[in-house]
Amino acid sequence: MSLSNGRTYLAIPGPSVVPDAVLRAMHRASPNIYEGELPDMMDGLMRDLRRVARTEGHVAIYISNGHGAWEAALANTVAAGEKVLVLATGFFAMAWSRIAEARGIDVDVLDFGNGGTFDLDRVRETLKADSAHAYKAVMAVHVDTSSSNRNEFAPLRAILDELNHPALLMADCIAAMGCDRFEMDAWGVDVAMTSSQKGLMCPPGLGFVFFNDKAAEVRRRMNRVSTYWDWTQRAAPEAFYQYFSGTAPTHHLYGLRTALDMIHEEGLEAIWARHATLARAIWAAVEHWGKDGPLRLNIADPALRSHAVTALAIGKPYGTQLRRWCSDQAGVTLGIGLGMANEDDPQSDGYFRFGHMGHVNAHMILGLLGVVEAGLGVLGIPHCAGGVSEAAKVISGV
Repeated sequence: MSLSNGRTYLAIPGPSVVPDAVLRAMHRASPNIYEGELPDMMDGLMRDLRRVARTEGHVAIYISNGHGAWEAALANTVAAGEKVLVLATGFFAMAWSRIAEARGIDVDVLDFGNGGTFDLDRVRETLKADSAHAYKAVMAVHVDTSSSNRNEFAPLRAILDELNHPALLMADCIAAMGCDRFEMDAWGVDVAMTSSQKGLMCPPGLGFVFFNDKAAEVRRRMNRVSTYWDWTQRAAPEAFYQYFSGTAPTHHLYGLRTALDMIHEEGLEAIWARHATLARAIWAAVEHWGKDGPLRLNIADPALRSHAVTALAIGKPYGTQLRRWCSDQAGVTLGIGLGMANEDDPQSDGYFRFGHMGHVNAHMILGLLGVVEAGLGVLGIPHCAGGVSEAAKVISGV
């Protein structure tokens, strides 16, 4: 017998849970793409996307996932043969760097380890040594979805300004936009990107690149940008099809419209607070379980942890055993351990992840934790019982 029948729960760090309201908005006949409701709603859609990124700048929408947003950001700002500096604190910064290398860009990486954070003195020394200003961009990830660490961007902007270095500051916000606080303009970020399937609560398929006037000027000086990746018309189109270099992702746009309405009805400050509280509940449970067993949070310092995803170490073969029991017996899917072992073996039996981003609330998180605690017991994985009670205390404010 299995207790997994019924509505399953996807507790992975993307794609996240899609609200019923978003699904209903998408469940419609194909619309007219030449005039009427769909083209008419684009101005408001672009405005409300900028509100989520906290920017007065520009936004381009791509029919892509986050990897497409990575490529779009680079295609508009860095030419083959030019140079970038990547600040890596996990799997996804390294993956982004490989996108740059594939485009013929010269990449220097400062690797601060899985789950580490920036050594600002080292960043300053590297940029200071670049007296010729060869670096065209400094690329970093806000929240690394594999390690679950969160990085700060205002200190990077301060270093660039202190050194009067013209490099663009580029932020991958794919895992955390709409979950963790991000202030594009206030933090001095020139280019930011995200995608639809995480904090924006939509199915995978849309990538978003936000850019300011400084980045737009860099694009104007580029000799060549492919028609598809060029953000110029996408951000300021004369006709509807130019938003997407062709046929629009019609049903995704209806879903996105509803998701943005939900976000702005709740308010970003309230959303950030909700994610922070639910994350603390998860941490409280894990820390309690780990008092008498191998389970531990990948990021030791709470100040460096994401509020959208939590990576955990539990040791082989417990990670895979626990994930499979939760899925097969309880209908809860946990995230694989990604990029935590080594680059040759990116999926590790000794790690797993919780995704708690977007459309999540207290009963979903407590249900998730209850299933995990049951799995720990059934599988005989050493742990200190009572983690769910500790999480409940956080949620109840005790």
